[in-house]
Amino acid sequence: MAANQILVVDDEVGIRELLKEILHDEGYTVALAENAGAARAFRSQKRPDLVLLDIWMPDTDGITLLKEWESAGLLTMPVIMMSGHGTIDTAVEATRIGATDFLEKPISLQKLLGTVGRALKAGEPRPHNAAALAGLGTGAAIAELKARLEQAASQAAPLLLIGEPGSGQESCARFLHRPDTPWVAPESFAVLADNPLNLLEQARNGLLYLEEIGELSRLEQKGLLLILNKHEKYNVRLVCATSKVLPVLVEEGAFDAKLFQAISSLTLTVPGLREHREDIPALANLALARLIETRQSPPRHFSVAALNALCNESWPGNLPQLHNVVKTLALTALAEEITADDVNRVWAQFAPSALPSPGFSLRLDQPLREARDEFERIYFEHQIKKVGGNMTRLAESVGLERTHLYRKLKQLGIVVGKSETGN
Repeated sequence: MAANQILVVDDEVGIRELLKEILHDEGYTVALAENAGAARAFRSQKRPDLVLLDIWMPDTDGITLLKEWESAGLLTMPVIMMSGHGTIDTAVEATRIGATDFLEKPISLQKLLGTVGRALKAGEPRPHNAAALAGLGTGAAIAELKARLEQAASQAAPLLLIGEPGSGQESCARFLHRPDTPWVAPESFAVLADNPLNLLEQARNGLLYLEEIGELSRLEQKGLLLILNKHEKYNVRLVCATSKVLPVLVEEGAFDAKLFQAISSLTLTVPGLREHREDIPALANLALARLIETRQSPPRHFSVAALNALCNESWPGNLPQLHNVVKTLALTALAEEITADDVNRVWAQFAPSALPSPGFSLRLDQPLREARDEFERIYFEHQIKKVGGNMTRLAESVGLERTHLYRKLKQLGIVVGKSETGN
């Protein structure tokens, strides 16, 4: 494990070198700054684990520098103020701004090391909510996802989670959430248009989770862009999720290109349930056990054949669909053992709608754009038939605003009759 790095900021070269020697002997890595300007430059490049900051310096005093870091959202490490002319008022002001402790010169060795040790311990990152991923499984795909999330946890950049609805994006966000800090996940996106900074204030020093950003209106997208520009000042970890293909929405004009570039600098894909089928038996047994423990179900258990049948399904609804299937099985099975026949019976109720298939064969020996247009034409014609020509329901079903939907239909040469434009 790398040694903690301590930045010593003092205009007196003798004190700087003495502190460096003492702290280096204790196993710390030490960086030196002879004034506030040098300290400011250092902090702009990296975050030390601790700062020892002298109050009285010729260019800018330590209290002013502390205020600068606080207002810029850079006071994310413990800072111990030092002064040979300290007063109680100065110490109180420094603590109010955000300093961790105060040392009066001359500093005794015991006092220095004790204060540094306590400050570093207080400034250690709190553990992640490891239990948040327990409901996703333990297979290879989830183990890889967890490893990548642990890497992302050390980054300050906003995180974009891409995956199908119900695949576990919120669980990933909760894994990154530090205990005892705010968790903000607005139920409505209206606040993004009305008062986005209020979200940052609520989530200050915590995590802001925004689900399905692919459905944001233009005004809401502007609010999210403002949050992206301001979140560091509030020390907020921003995590967004989407099941939409954002580059396609950008191409169609439904999603702001600048916002997409800003939000996608750090992305992770959350695998769908069918991509880690080996977890399905354990997840199904866990869901069943919880139903029994909470007395929502009489005692039940799965046969091996039933678990195999669950593994063989496609699970387009992912984890929520699995939980609903297990609950229905628990409440409708006629015997204590849930069989493969039970699974087949219930799955028929949860499977995707058995609407007539378009029955087409896509020609693969044509340019990509033409192939895509051909597929989209068949797709939209199928969706229009599925919703009975109701354009409001069609827009909801395909995930497009009506303006963009009409534009897309016109582009594909699909004529919607008067009987098909009703609400």
